[in-house]
Amino acid sequence: MRFLLFVCLGFFVSFMLTACDAENAQVEQDQENSVAVIEQSNANLNLNSPDPLVILALGDSLTEGLGVAKTHNYPALLEHKLLARGFDVKVINSGLSGETSAGLKNRVDWVLQLKPDLTILNIGANDAMRGLPLELTQNNIENIVERIQQADSQVILAGMQIYDNLGREYVAGFKDMYLEIAGKHELLMIPFFLDQVAGDPKLNQNDMIHPTAAGYEIIVEQNVLPVILPVVEKLAQIEMQP
Repeated sequence: MRFLLFVCLGFFVSFMLTACDAENAQVEQDQENSVAVIEQSNANLNLNSPDPLVILALGDSLTEGLGVAKTHNYPALLEHKLLARGFDVKVINSGLSGETSAGLKNRVDWVLQLKPDLTILNIGANDAMRGLPLELTQNNIENIVERIQQADSQVILAGMQIYDNLGREYVAGFKDMYLEIAGKHELLMIPFFLDQVAGDPKLNQNDMIHPTAAGYEIIVEQNVLPVILPVVEKLAQIEMQP
């Protein structure tokens, strides 16, 4: 009996060590990814103006632009459209495919070293795909929001919605979660990031999850710009003050 107890204990310790190693490895990977984003962004910030307005796009594969050219993801399109309107801006893409709210919470302090004036936060879809508790996701997102605000960066929250196959209660709760977070923290909000694009085969890749270049064009023009333009105009005026 004592031998069996030691064997079970050994398996338990081994399992816990493996789990801890996996968690530590994920944290290290998050930090490495964030360092790469910072280094690349610092290199790209060599613009004509010494102080461009810095916009940080934080999120998962929808921000990274999985499956489309780097020039056609939403941060790149947003920067192009803002520059065309005469704004001196740099939009930094800090999206990582597969990112969850917990993963982003691990790395947010690293990317905030870029000192963004404005942060667009789009996270939570991968939490839902894994069926994670909404309370956990909401707590993580609120923690991320608070840390961004503490870094003196204004937050715009991108709302998300999910398919009905996860159950009506979960689907409704997921949608309402973003409204609750925005209300609690007094955030401007993009009501539904994928509005006019979700579910349209012509605007999505074969997985019907990730937009095509044409889909991102609609997202930026119809969903993101109407919310962000007044904020950018105000921040640009502040930047111009002596």
